Amino acid sequence: MQVKLLPTPGQASALEATLRACNRAATYASQVAFAKDLKDRNGLQREVYADLKATFGLSAQPAVRAVKKVVDAYATLQANLRAGNLGPPTSRRYRRAAGAPIVFRPEAAQPFDDRCLSWQYDAHTVSVWTVDGRMKGIRFACSPDQLKKLVEYRRGESDLVRRGGKWFLIAACDIPEPEPYEPVDFIGVDRGIVNLATTSDGTNYQGRRLSRYRRWQTRKRAELQAKRTRSATRRLARRAQKERRHATHVNHKISKEIVSVAVGVPPARAKPRAWGSTGRGIAVEELGGIRERVRLRRDQRDTLSSWPFHQLGQYLAYKARRAGVPFIEVDAAYTSQRCPRCGHTERANRPDRDHFRCRRCGLAGPADHVAGINVRDRARSAWVFVTAPAPAP
Repeated sequence: MQVKLLPTPGQASALEATLRACNRAATYASQVAFAKDLKDRNGLQREVYADLKATFGLSAQPAVRAVKKVVDAYATLQANLRAGNLGPPTSRRYRRAAGAPIVFRPEAAQPFDDRCLSWQYDAHTVSVWTVDGRMKGIRFACSPDQLKKLVEYRRGESDLVRRGGKWFLIAACDIPEPEPYEPVDFIGVDRGIVNLATTSDGTNYQGRRLSRYRRWQTRKRAELQAKRTRSATRRLARRAQKERRHATHVNHKISKEIVSVAVGVPPARAKPRAWGSTGRGIAVEELGGIRERVRLRRDQRDTLSSWPFHQLGQYLAYKARRAGVPFIEVDAAYTSQRCPRCGHTERANRPDRDHFRCRRCGLAGPADHVAGINVRDRARSAWVFVTAPAPAP
């Protein structure tokens, strides 16, 4: 859970110095780990612990946290290399990642445990260890609901983050998930580029506004890239962050409304017939590896590369879990070409992007709505196998 810190200028200066010192220490520990092939925490800590305290001004617990951050970073790197996320071993990206020590940005996030950081919930303040000593009374801001969850569910470490000149704490919260109920039906959700999401109830979340916004950002990005100045580079980074925040906001809104419909809570824009039924689950298409499976024209590649709809699926999944709503992914093959009434599947059933017309029975309608119905129907069948008891040995 993320809360915003409101430090005074003096407190902000101490936090910045602490973040930079911790990341310099982590980079040094990373170089030692790479040079001596020390990837286990105990071995690396024995090697660098004294240096981290003497050279970088860290106390005992921050030095231990820096070592753990390095070990975790190398474990993540090795997992990505094994999974092929950085390409084959012969690729340039793979060799660059595996052939040099990990370097931590000066303002990379730094974890603090309860011995380095304590929360005073009633006063809305935190106390943090810094290189200038213990800094007390740093105010934080959050909603009443967030504060309640922090008090009840916060566990373990909190990460100190600086982003865009602002300070945040990201606290780990162990929030229990309610047991999913047995759904009486499903809401099928078809995701797309023109229409971000279309449900089997007929609710359509259009993406035209987001697409226009992204095209405008693309034009502005091209103008700044042509300048090739440092100020243009900084503005490009700010624009990229702004675009990501906008897409994230849109996906949060859509996923929240769909989950609200599933549990029967009427959101502001839901149709009455859509939220009247309760106890339904949510079904989406499984779209993993779509970039590798499809072939696109050059002018379509940027649209797919900036596609935020995997994020939409993630938001649907976690919001459904938090609400106790059953969530399932189904095979996406031919959902836009199959007739939900007679089962006939043919490419000609979809003469263009927006329309569906079955060549056998004549069923016609919006193509995305038909795809959402097919997703719902597949979820009905798949849920039987998901919940079936394991066969006896």
